[in-house]
Amino acid sequence: MLARLNNIEDYACRFLLAVFVLLLFSQVVLRVVFGIGMAWMEELARYAFVWFVFLGAAHAAHLSAHNRLQTHINLLPRKVANAMLLFVDLIWALFSLIIAYKSLDLIGLLTEFPYESPALGWSLAYVYYIFPVAFTLMAFRVLQVQFLKLVRGIEPGNVDDEEVKRITEAAPDAADDTRTAKMGG
Repeated sequence: MLARLNNIEDYACRFLLAVFVLLLFSQVVLRVVFGIGMAWMEELARYAFVWFVFLGAAHAAHLSAHNRLQTHINLLPRKVANAMLLFVDLIWALFSLIIAYKSLDLIGLLTEFPYESPALGWSLAYVYYIFPVAFTLMAFRVLQVQFLKLVRGIEPGNVDDEEVKRITEAAPDAADDTRTAKMGG
């Protein structure tokens, strides 16, 4: 159960991406085949995509996969590099929490002075709830990665290296063929 909760962003992103793709595919088929379009599908796809992007950012923080300029950090002694990354991540977490808090003001305004989406008729306050959710999750995940690294001694792996390793372990013959083709053999 805890492992599933730990991957909540992953599951949510998969679901939202599937919804987004299915809605856009349906919209294209309806327009090309039948010559009709449904505004609600396009609007819902847009909201699914926005939620996907923000939850994906929180998921990337969980994987420690956000882009960083690591070259200069890797040149520093390990303790100095860890201290610098901790400082930067604390600023990042604080920024995320401030954005989450300030977004609640925006949601409050949208609740007090409702603004509805054109096609679905939803209050945009519901759509904008992604900001406090995603930025709070992002702050939590950034601090979680630092906790695992500094307290438990678990170094976050390079997501790209792990993905390549997973693919090559799943199909070692295909990886050998790819290497041979790249070497010109």
